[in-house]
Amino acid sequence: MKKSIEWNGDVVRIIDQTELPGKLVYKDLRTSPEMWEAIKKLRIRGAPAIGIAGAMGVSLGLTEKNYRDENELFEELEKVTAYLASVRPTAYNLFWAIERVKNKALAARGDGPLNVLGTVRAESEMILKEEREMSRKMGENALPFIADGAVVLTHCNTGFLATGGIGTALAGIYAAKEAGRKVKVYSSETRPLLQGARLTVWELMEEGIEVTLITDNMAAHVMHKKDIDLVLLGADRIARNGDTANKIGTYQHALSARAHGIPFYVVVPVSTIDTDTANGDEISIEERDPLEILEIRGRRIAPEGTDVYNPAFDVTPAELITAIITDRGVVESPNEKKIMALCG
Repeated sequence: MKKSIEWNGDVVRIIDQTELPGKLVYKDLRTSPEMWEAIKKLRIRGAPAIGIAGAMGVSLGLTEKNYRDENELFEELEKVTAYLASVRPTAYNLFWAIERVKNKALAARGDGPLNVLGTVRAESEMILKEEREMSRKMGENALPFIADGAVVLTHCNTGFLATGGIGTALAGIYAAKEAGRKVKVYSSETRPLLQGARLTVWELMEEGIEVTLITDNMAAHVMHKKDIDLVLLGADRIARNGDTANKIGTYQHALSARAHGIPFYVVVPVSTIDTDTANGDEISIEERDPLEILEIRGRRIAPEGTDVYNPAFDVTPAELITAIITDRGVVESPNEKKIMALCG
């Protein structure tokens, strides 16, 4: 299975997801501005992958300069971490990972600039390693919910492109395949940037898994007509009460699933759970460029002067979620007490 992001010597190599499915292009990033741009332009995307990229971006940013002393290095650390944290507001993994490498650097203060730089690089590598392990564990924990012959509806992209490993929600599909189970997937296109069409369908076809593409507004019809057994998707941030921010369109899928009596599962690493955020109303929702809606691949589809509202995410209330599946275990009928217990 391909890797969406990894260290390649002193550069970070990513799959440029804006080029898919037409071309498989690897892009090398050497500076923190290059990493910022890659995250902003969705060359690298998906909450776990964004977290990994943020950690690696701190390392790239600190190695851009030579330091006379530690004070100069730590001044730069403050600038680089604030800069990278500014790129996208919703995915919690980004802030979690940046804060983690920052704290490791602060703990190494007094060891000299070279040792601090080495500590930051090593921590970014550790985050990548742990995310790969968490992906595998999420797949194992999702497997009991995916029977042989299951028909799954998914939204956006939650596979190896979105993580450092095999995925979040799609990790369950890959685990089912490894277990010899036949699974059919319906992937909604995920307007406006078509991550489901461009990325999820491409991934599943690459892995030999049966997949059918639908438009986002077909989901309720497909749930009614196509014997969907479960909805399986990821998330970018989960509040401590279980309210879940995910790609725009997730909320309507949850409502449709509830209306049709279909289980609705969210698959995330524990690093996506933000226990400092009480509920979904407190989650900052990113609004993106209106051109993402006004154009498709550079071709205008709406009149000049059209007003646009373009939130990248919506929030699904916890009461619509059957279970949150994590690398540490499963939280059924999620609420604050259960999530805080999971997070320790």
